[in-house]
Amino acid sequence: MMLHSKRLFRLSIGVFCGLLVLPLARESCSASGVPFAPGEKLTYVLRWENIPAGKATLEVHPIKEMNGAAAYHFVMTAQSNKFVDFFYKIRDRIDAYADIDMRHSVFYKKNQSEGAHKKYETIEFDWEKNQARYSEPGKPRNPIELKPGSFDPLSAFYFTRVALTNGNPELVERPVTDGKKNIIGRAKVVGRETLTLKNGKTYDTILLEPEMRHIGGVFKESKDAKIYLWVTADERCIPVQIKSKVVVGHFVGELVDTEGLK
Repeated sequence: MMLHSKRLFRLSIGVFCGLLVLPLARESCSASGVPFAPGEKLTYVLRWENIPAGKATLEVHPIKEMNGAAAYHFVMTAQSNKFVDFFYKIRDRIDAYADIDMRHSVFYKKNQSEGAHKKYETIEFDWEKNQARYSEPGKPRNPIELKPGSFDPLSAFYFTRVALTNGNPELVERPVTDGKKNIIGRAKVVGRETLTLKNGKTYDTILLEPEMRHIGGVFKESKDAKIYLWVTADERCIPVQIKSKVVVGHFVGELVDTEGLK
């Protein structure tokens, strides 16, 4: 069971990021302006079942120049708590850059430190050639063709808060790439729901169920695996809860703090 717990927590942190980047429904989100700004920070607690396991943050850093043009800089961090550190310490960070008009990604890097597993990877977006080049030290890989308007797994989350139209579609989509493959991320809109978190805060939310066929590991091994995502039904469309159900248990991420909201 300890092995399964390690795998579940490690994959869940990855899926935490992945879930946020799938296209989100926007029932009340404003179609004008950008609903985030540098200084925004969202903090989540992570749990297995009812056991606290760590925390994750999503931040908008100051705008940066990339390849001679202004770009948004998004950062996600995830870390296990002291209890989990004892048997499987996790310290992950993702930096993602998207053009200032939020049309596509321009650069992405991920630094993983999970137990004995260390990994550093980057994705360079070449829009003149419509290619994405994935890079990992010692493991060269050929570039892949990009679908128009593709985003990396983190920038796509912020794109959805800006670009999707008002309304309540049954299915929403957007091209997303990890540098190895370029897919269309899909999420089904389940409906509207009033959600109360463990900290007592209540939110008016939209409930979504992301498509599972591109998610592997423990989720692929679980016949009835499900993932659900709740986002606020307001002008910010902030994810407030993520929940997964797999054969070895369930994982939950809940919003506990916000800073610098526009």
